[in-house]
Amino acid sequence: MSGKHGEKGKSIWGKLREFLYGLAMHEAALVAIQKKAHFEHLFMLITMGNLLGVPIVPHYYTLRLLPYAVPRLAGWKRYMLREKDLTDKADFG
Repeated sequence: MSGKHGEKGKSIWGKLREFLYGLAMHEAALVAIQKKAHFEHLFMLITMGNLLGVPIVPHYYTLRLLPYAVPRLAGWKRYMLREKDLTDKADFG
């Protein structure tokens, strides 16, 4: 693909600008992804906590939110019930 939008059409300054943007924003993107995952786990705990024995939200609201939670339910239960140790909280990156 050639032209303005193709890789061949970019100048060295455009490539450098993209590289510097990626260099500066990579850490922020990782933090945003981690925060999103934590909020999703919190949402699942609040809505589906009764599956793990944590009664937080009345069942009526849980049933209303069930269609949105079903695709992530199996993975979330596996994540919440797996054994955790100190290395899970450590930041090795």
